Amino acid sequence: MVMLTQREIRRRAPLWLTGLLVLNAALMAFSAHQSGDITKPRVVQVWVQALFAPAQGAVTGLGGALSGGVRHIASLNHAATENEQLKRQLADMQTELRDARAARDENERLKQLLGLKEESQYTSVPARVIARDPNEWFNTVLINRGSSSGVELNMPVVTPDGIVGRVIGVSPWTAQVLLLTDERAAAGSVVGQLGASNALGVVRGLGRNGLLEMRYVSGLEPVKVGDYVLTTGQDGIYPQGLNVGAVVELREGSATQPHEIKVKPSAHLNALEEVAVLLYHPPARTAPTETLPNMSKGKKP
Repeated sequence: MVMLTQREIRRRAPLWLTGLLVLNAALMAFSAHQSGDITKPRVVQVWVQALFAPAQGAVTGLGGALSGGVRHIASLNHAATENEQLKRQLADMQTELRDARAARDENERLKQLLGLKEESQYTSVPARVIARDPNEWFNTVLINRGSSSGVELNMPVVTPDGIVGRVIGVSPWTAQVLLLTDERAAAGSVVGQLGASNALGVVRGLGRNGLLEMRYVSGLEPVKVGDYVLTTGQDGIYPQGLNVGAVVELREGSATQPHEIKVKPSAHLNALEEVAVLLYHPPARTAPTETLPNMSKGKKP
């Protein structure tokens, strides 16, 4: 195969251009001659179309594919945008639903506290738990009521379910509450109804597992699992008749050994949110007026 040099190509280019122009003019003249009669077949036009049909089909198919791809990408982008909008709307609706449920639950708890205030014979101050003390195994909490609301040391703290603990620290606007489950906490209690049961004892915190221990209950007194425990009012902190909890474990005693009793608090001490402080002052104890005969005043032995 003879390779043409650049000089030969430049020399022959005018001849090729002239030849193409002549061919184009001839084709145009022939096509114009045939266009006058639509019944004659357009030979040149048919052959040209046949010659370039594959190329036209390829170009048309490529254009359609590109157009479809662009439309598909645009559709995906639009779907992704709508998906993000729906996700944001769903998140907003879930947040609103959680807030509504929290408000409803808080409203129910406040209603219960108001009911407790109306049913109780003692004046109470509603309060919210604002902090817990992790150094005390969650056995103390901080509430948002203090001496400015009438709260004083050793006042009992309760919920509609039962007693929570007592106040051990007071500031003008806050108070610290020692929960009943703390080892330092105690309450005079009775298994069953006071006056109808002689199963008297003292409930103390265990400092673990959320249970209480009831001590000094005579082994001769009938006690069974499921019995409720109430305050007796003899400790000088809690008034009589408040709900403490229920017996969940029992090892029966004897005439010489007291029962071993575990009590589950009725108040949900691990999930406190709203409580009430009872503005309760125990009745003053009167000093004994009688003395032994040989210990009368002014008499020497």
